Amino acid sequence: MATHIKLSLDTRRKDTKTFPLIFRLTHNRKTTSIGTGHQLFVSDWDQKRHQIKPSFKGTESPARLNNLLQKRMAYMVDMLTQLEDNNKLKYMSVSEVRSYITRTSNKVTFYQFTEQQIQDMLKSKRVGNARVYKHTLNAVKNFRKSKDFTFDELNLDFLNRFEKYHLGKGNKLGGLSVYLRTIRAINRKAIKSGIADNEGYAFNDYIIRSGKPEKRALPINAIRKIAELELDENTALYRDRNIFMMSFLLNGMSFVDMAHLKLSNLIDGRIKYSRKKTNEPYNIKIHNQLKPFLTFFTKGKEKSDYLLNIIKSDIPTDSYNQIVWARKRFNDNLKKLAELAGIEENITSYAARHSFASGANDMGIPLTAISQMLGHKRISTTQAYLANLRKSKMDEYQDEIFGQLSEKRTIS
Repeated sequence: MATHIKLSLDTRRKDTKTFPLIFRLTHNRKTTSIGTGHQLFVSDWDQKRHQIKPSFKGTESPARLNNLLQKRMAYMVDMLTQLEDNNKLKYMSVSEVRSYITRTSNKVTFYQFTEQQIQDMLKSKRVGNARVYKHTLNAVKNFRKSKDFTFDELNLDFLNRFEKYHLGKGNKLGGLSVYLRTIRAINRKAIKSGIADNEGYAFNDYIIRSGKPEKRALPINAIRKIAELELDENTALYRDRNIFMMSFLLNGMSFVDMAHLKLSNLIDGRIKYSRKKTNEPYNIKIHNQLKPFLTFFTKGKEKSDYLLNIIKSDIPTDSYNQIVWARKRFNDNLKKLAELAGIEENITSYAARHSFASGANDMGIPLTAISQMLGHKRISTTQAYLANLRKSKMDEYQDEIFGQLSEKRTIS
């Protein structure tokens, strides 16, 4: 048979530390790959035996994962053998062979795949993401009355019925939007892993309606009013005002990322860390205006100490709950700060991030630069992020255009 398949680590990219584990399919001297959904360090891959080493930390049991991968490969090899026995294989292209064996080998269900994603997130200490996936899985199970299904059944009709079911129970559009965006993310990961078929991707035809409230960015003069409030240093208001200003002066750093900052992240006049949401490395200059606020949180602390003293536990679920409660108290105090500063806008922990993004956009800073400063992986994310922050600027342009109608002109 001029066709074979093997498990291998794809180390072609040189700009990364971990590499995708793939099934490499060769057919008539042409090759293609089938993803497994796993990323490994070279040190965790046994090249001689074509299997994952026990040192791999990306799963609870490397031995069990090796067994599952071998079963999946055996199933695909069996499909290849059947094609050859039926004299069909030689007439197929390598892409047709790939499509056939990935579609027919799809035995992983939606529930199984999602549960695995949740476990992987918990192991990576991405507790917030894991909870969103768990809530979404529970919502789907309620809709399906716990009946499992394959990704082939995740079609346009499924999405429309899920929407009707959710809204029919009196739930809000915002919750539906979160569930559907999570289902979409799960579907995309399944396609990348070779579990689902790209041809059956229903979100090409389904539009997720946004239920998010309009986000309000603060003008720079409102930010200045908050910064200049005279507050007692021994109060929670003083502390939370400083956290708000730090968020703004750190390019709109999220509350979760600030909660995870340690003094060890302060290196040579910069703050270096990885975003919890995306795990992307981030490097920010410590601006002179940031230093007074930063000094308040660094007094008398060691390099291993957290900057904000929010996280008290090494257990990811506990630390996540501690951040949630701290953010609730922070939002309550932001309302009080807004009142003291005479600001009518509703302020939450996201206001500093939105204000930074909006201010940068109004100044004409290139979208690519704003995207990098916000820590977005894709410019499209930044475009969507800024879409509802531009209204005030559009109003100014409108006033400028229509204002010409009332200008007095001298007729000679």
